[in-house]
Amino acid sequence: MSNILELNLADLQKAISDKHLSAKEITEAYLQAIEQNSQSNCFISITEEKAIQMAEESDKRIERGEGLALDGIPIGVKDLFCTSGVSTTAGSNMLSNFVPQYESTVTEQLWRDGAIMLGKCNMDEFAMGSANTTSYFGSVENPWTTRAKSEKKLVPGGSSGGSAAAVSGGLAVAATGSDTGGSIRQPASFCGIVGMKPTYGRCSRWGMVAFASSLDQAGPLTRTVRDAAILLKSMAGYDPKDSTSANVSVPNFELALNGDIRGLRVGVPREYKREGTPPEIENLWQKGIDILRKAGAVISDVSLPHTKYALPTYYIIAPAEASSNLARYDGVRYGLRAQQTELQDMYQRTRDEGFGDEVKRRILIGTYVLSAGYYDAYYLKAQRVRALIKQDFDNVFENVDVLLTPTAPSEAFAIGENDDDPIKMYLNDIFTVPTSLAGLPAISIPGSLSNKGLPLGLQVVGKMFDEESVLKVGDVLESGVEFTLQEVGKQ
Repeated sequence: MSNILELNLADLQKAISDKHLSAKEITEAYLQAIEQNSQSNCFISITEEKAIQMAEESDKRIERGEGLALDGIPIGVKDLFCTSGVSTTAGSNMLSNFVPQYESTVTEQLWRDGAIMLGKCNMDEFAMGSANTTSYFGSVENPWTTRAKSEKKLVPGGSSGGSAAAVSGGLAVAATGSDTGGSIRQPASFCGIVGMKPTYGRCSRWGMVAFASSLDQAGPLTRTVRDAAILLKSMAGYDPKDSTSANVSVPNFELALNGDIRGLRVGVPREYKREGTPPEIENLWQKGIDILRKAGAVISDVSLPHTKYALPTYYIIAPAEASSNLARYDGVRYGLRAQQTELQDMYQRTRDEGFGDEVKRRILIGTYVLSAGYYDAYYLKAQRVRALIKQDFDNVFENVDVLLTPTAPSEAFAIGENDDDPIKMYLNDIFTVPTSLAGLPAISIPGSLSNKGLPLGLQVVGKMFDEESVLKVGDVLESGVEFTLQEVGKQ
């Protein structure tokens, strides 16, 4: 079984094609691993029967010579993608009894291509968090707790922490995540794997439980850049059911991974060189620059002058949109309903019992900045600053092809360490938020280990709908750093 768990997605595809492994063998190995590692709390629900059924259908197609692109590939699904007939909670008590009768577009396309659902991955409640400690179903443990012999249990990052920890820990070969301000890239960095946020609009948001509608974007969490390219090909595509979906063609992203970046222009934003950044992260950043320069890329310093306003801008816009999106959870149509005789009391009790502290905090912030007398002063001003942040990127990308930055300002920290300091928690997204506000594609690549033996990530940011350049540069970095995901599936 351990041999199966050590294979990445591309390796599994070859093993299946060569008839060395069956879809059912692979799926059973992963289901057994999930059962043996339940203490990690990566999954909210495990769809064992469905997974075996899907694997058997894959094997039948392969036997007939009609195999699909992802036949036999078992994945985890972040629990905000609606899955028909399978509980979808968004990590919240509010939706703990919600079983959708429809499938999200992203998961529907994955099943269309033969992927197998192992279960629904744990996450911060309604995707609000940077540590996967706000879930109603409990915190997720980073598998690097064991690898680094940490005395305290470590967070996997958030909000896609369950997905990232499952991939890192050998409980899924890949997983879907969603990224609003860094929720794919930051947990990928903390867990030592690859996390890709595509261009806003590249993947449909239809059937995803909404946090902030102008920011949310689905993407893959995988062990390698090639795996991310393969999975993104199935996840992406125009969807007329989603008004924000971009009607652009989906290339074969895997073809971009040719290792040739000679003459490619790489920008290094000087504003990301923050005072107080740990030397080990600065050293990793320099290591990434050296790898790309050696591969033939042209490195230049660039300026994104409005970067310093990105975090406060994000924490006005995102809570405002969350306040609006979460207004629908009133106990009337679906989800939790508190038993009260008076309608107003029912609304109040339902939302009080259904939402956790972090979600309530963001609803309050969002409602405040949208309220009469404050809309112009906060929300409208934040939208104007957002436009300036995007303009900065547009200006820079006239002279460079991609940007290289750190992914996160630190390695994984202990569970509960920053829970009493929301501002410190929000600062985890300082390198990822600007990209989200501009709607640009970005990928996090594991680069090295910190002094504590924990993963640190590098981020590559590209132009809108130029995921190919992002993946190409990510692939070169991956080859150059030679990072190894230690003891996959053995902790």
